[in-house]
Amino acid sequence: MKKDTHPTYHGNATVTCACGNTIAVGATKEKMQIEICSACHPFYTGKNQLIDTARRAERFEARRAKAKPETLKQKKSKVKSRTEQKKNKNS
Repeated sequence: MKKDTHPTYHGNATVTCACGNTIAVGATKEKMQIEICSACHPFYTGKNQLIDTARRAERFEARRAKAKPETLKQKKSKVKSRTEQKKNKNS
């Protein structure tokens, strides 16, 4: 390996989160500041909430419930017939 091409490695680098949590890791910088860590992230703490203010999921489910299975089958058959037509043109 060439000398002086790689950064110095610090085995006990400290990472400090905005919540006050400190973590000792190995890194190329001695001290790092981060905004969020696993101790305060909502996903890892179990405090996350899915907020759907526009009710998009409910509207989608309502539209899907209204759709008849026959209509869906007709749409699939139209798609199949189009692909068959393209195959016949290419032949």
